[in-house]
Amino acid sequence: MVQGIIFDLDGVIVSTDDCHYRAWQRMADEEGIPFSRGVNERLRGVSRMDSLDIILERAKRSYTQEEKTAMAARKNAYYIELIGKLTPADILPGALDALERLRRRGLRIAIGSSSRNTPLILRQIGLENAFDAVADGNQITRSKPDPEVFLLATRLLGLAPAECLVVEDADAGVEAALAGGMKALGVGSAAANPRATYRARDLAALDLESILK
Repeated sequence: MVQGIIFDLDGVIVSTDDCHYRAWQRMADEEGIPFSRGVNERLRGVSRMDSLDIILERAKRSYTQEEKTAMAARKNAYYIELIGKLTPADILPGALDALERLRRRGLRIAIGSSSRNTPLILRQIGLENAFDAVADGNQITRSKPDPEVFLLATRLLGLAPAECLVVEDADAGVEAALAGGMKALGVGSAAANPRATYRARDLAALDLESILK
């Protein structure tokens, strides 16, 4: 029986995809590195430094660790500038209704995100107090598809992994949930993942009753 729901943040509760894309594009342009929305798709659910490594696959030269750290920090500064403009109007369709229905059923809810900017994003969209627990990139050392962030969320909720369902829009997140012994609901891009336990276009199309029965 599912007792807790763990939501990824980006692409599930709020869409920051364009903010990520524009920040990475600006950094890549400054370095003369080819970048596209196709490459950006590969960054879904991946940590900042791992994302940078993917981008640097197309670079014309190698970079030192110090240079890479500075580049990632520069991208993050651009990203923070962009997400500072988010408002509650940017919450994705169906998200608020889903949270309310889960609350009424007495389920525990958490955020499980690899992003270190999770607290800022939640404040910007007015959901900083909407969850029983928040596990994010500030508290982990391994990003998805490692299950660390989701396992941390289960502990913060006081539940066993088998009692939790993860809602994810990235294949890496689906793999992380399954690796951690949780069920996975794939939405958005992950709705096509055959390994997801459940699938839905987005939270607005979610049939909670069929999942929680």
